[in-house]
Amino acid sequence: MKYYNIREEELKLKVAKDYFNEFDNTKILGNIDFCVAIKYEKQNNLFENNVDNWHNTLLWAEAKKGTQDIYKSLAQLILTIGKAKTFEKILPPNFLGVFDFEKIAFIEWNRIATIFYINDFNWNVTSSDQKTKEFKLVLSKIDEVLKDSYFVFNFENDDKDLKEFIKSNFKQGIENSSTIKINKNNFMIIYNKWLKYIKPTISIDWNQAKKSGIIEGDFYLADILSLDNKSIKEKLFVLLKNNHYELDRKIDESGLFNLKTASFNDNQKAHNLFWNKYERPPREEYWNYIVERRDLLVPQDVRERKGSFFTPQIWVELSQKYLTDALGENWQDEYYIWDCASGTGNLLNGLTNKYNIWASTLDQQDVDVMRDRIKNGANLLEKHIFQFDFLNDDFTKLPTNLQNIIKDKNERKKLIIYINPPYAEATTASTVTATGKNKAGVSTNNKSNITYKEKIGTATNELFAIFMARIYDEIPDCQIAQFSTMKFVNGSNFIKFKQFFKAKYLNGFIVPANSFDNVKGDFPIGFTIWDTSKKDIIKDIVCDVYDKKGNFIGLKKFYGELPQSINKWFVKFQDKSTKEIIGLLSNYPPDFQNQNKVFIQIEEMARSGAIRIDANNLNEISIYFSVRHSIEATWLNDRDQFLYPNDGWISDKEFQTDCLIFTLFHSQNRISSKEGTNHWIPFTEQEVDAKEKFESNFMSKFINGKIKIEIKKDLFSDETDENIKLIFSNESKKVLKSGLEIWKYYHSKDNINVNSSLYDIREYFQGRNEKTDKMNSKSNDKIYSNLMTNLKDNLKILAKKIEPKIYEYGFLLP
Repeated sequence: MKYYNIREEELKLKVAKDYFNEFDNTKILGNIDFCVAIKYEKQNNLFENNVDNWHNTLLWAEAKKGTQDIYKSLAQLILTIGKAKTFEKILPPNFLGVFDFEKIAFIEWNRIATIFYINDFNWNVTSSDQKTKEFKLVLSKIDEVLKDSYFVFNFENDDKDLKEFIKSNFKQGIENSSTIKINKNNFMIIYNKWLKYIKPTISIDWNQAKKSGIIEGDFYLADILSLDNKSIKEKLFVLLKNNHYELDRKIDESGLFNLKTASFNDNQKAHNLFWNKYERPPREEYWNYIVERRDLLVPQDVRERKGSFFTPQIWVELSQKYLTDALGENWQDEYYIWDCASGTGNLLNGLTNKYNIWASTLDQQDVDVMRDRIKNGANLLEKHIFQFDFLNDDFTKLPTNLQNIIKDKNERKKLIIYINPPYAEATTASTVTATGKNKAGVSTNNKSNITYKEKIGTATNELFAIFMARIYDEIPDCQIAQFSTMKFVNGSNFIKFKQFFKAKYLNGFIVPANSFDNVKGDFPIGFTIWDTSKKDIIKDIVCDVYDKKGNFIGLKKFYGELPQSINKWFVKFQDKSTKEIIGLLSNYPPDFQNQNKVFIQIEEMARSGAIRIDANNLNEISIYFSVRHSIEATWLNDRDQFLYPNDGWISDKEFQTDCLIFTLFHSQNRISSKEGTNHWIPFTEQEVDAKEKFESNFMSKFINGKIKIEIKKDLFSDETDENIKLIFSNESKKVLKSGLEIWKYYHSKDNINVNSSLYDIREYFQGRNEKTDKMNSKSNDKIYSNLMTNLKDNLKILAKKIEPKIYEYGFLLP
């Protein structure tokens, strides 16, 4: 090997000298090992001494001694970049790279850029730790997007080819001679910089602009789609005219008029310096894409209020396949199609009969975008595209030909309302926990909400449900083909809705919600087709299931008719009169999405309705807790409801004791001696070799049958009325044994609290993050870590044993 047996730092120096000598290799970019940039002459300008003048980097690379796996080295580099969010501070390079003693590989940035936008991802892990789930996920994503499509060169055998590759792909020169090209992969990154440097220099009341439908992104579009500081694309809502902007409406306190200009408050100095770095306009092939993706430029508060989300093309195409399966191959000629929540019309891509298609949307800007797209090949009729507020406007505002279809009973049956309606709730997570307010402008501020509140009840909190209600009620017998969550089938707030909405389910599929832009969370979004001319009560429906890549992975049943919820079952075991409680169980809606809100603690909770735990209901509470936690929450079961069980569990003593042990050792058992007396120590002082007597031996007595739960008395006294000692399964015994080892190891330490719970023991070894006040996930104590791993493994085995009983006793439907 050319660089055999040298140190990593020496390797970087030699590679820089041998192959990148004409470039700047001196930049230190956070924890990135190796950086190649274009040499430039220092200038006094707005960006001097600022990390943003590093826009001329060409390569960020990971260096490794020895010979290493390219994908694993790349995964470490990606985690390093993602943790520091380097790509948000500095324009990304043309290539990422990895090299070792033997070889160097180059990966085009735009091939892996999507990995940095994985939803709900913890970027704070150690980038070199290949055992973390985050490292493994990034590794799988690399394999998914690259499929060996990278450039790799052996230093010894491919020396000439490597130098030629660098010469062809790494443009040399100084800063002033090289501008950055804008494309669909980097226009959002440039936009984030534009917000920082240019937006503050534009003289306009942004709040007033938003009310009138003009957003910051419209000014950005005016900038990038310009030549010599003049916008060159027609029908933008803002145009750049040399030293000022012109808007397509006037914005002031009195309302909207014809025209208003916006100038710069710094004589356009920052604007000119900023755009000197970029080549405008981008290639014309990107124009349509950038304008169509205006939704990405919409501020988060506006997106949440409107609840609108761009439908990925993969699901657009799949939905049209399902329409073909449900309605026949000639459905586009035999049916009319109206997308009444069309946005910029991407759901209509691929449809062939433009004479049978209508598209309406809330915002005139989106209407203008769709009409502009017609000039570039969109298969739509300009007269069939119109502005319409579906939740407020009267149908007399519709085009005459569409009105005629809706008025005709027979024609109406051939009308498909094909939509991805807004998805937004009047409540947020903070509202549910009584710490926040309803989202302004969602659901409650529309005419249809008032009209259908009595008919569908609390379902009016969901915008898509109001769309469904008006379609069903005012366009009877039509076909509905829609994207939405599956709440309207199995949600606890949709009981009244299902009494109102009766239709025949034809077919459908579900996909992960986070496969849609700007949608976070692990839950299913479904595409379902309904014939409203047939008045079927929504019972059980089966949907095909696809993963993010569009691979079919199975079937999922959703239940429209369900027994009472599990919460109706377990509240009957609470005796509010008892004062001898050992803890409190939180009470949250009975589905998987609320799984992590179900926990046990001593301290009173802010949320009302917590269940008091005592000796008389400990078994039932443990069953409830175990049922809610034994099965992992996934995007597929996120909305599944836990139910009122049959009586089979009553005689199953092993199931009861399995649940007790599972509850004692689960991480959501947050009992802490800091909040009061800890009654949850499952062992005696002798078993753990405690240095002092425990304040309470309640749990070890309970396990050993020394508490008669039929008799009301002082549960925490030393009285020992004999009862039947609990008998444990082998799985429970293993959990108890691994738990005992942790307690014994803790009690071997000096200066510990003998009354500590498992939660306290975990905190002792793992510590807390001072900034977040959350317990750390790991400990530096290897003995403890091994003991805890063993406990968790045995707890998982016990959970698997409990799982089939959950279905057998009806806590969940299969």
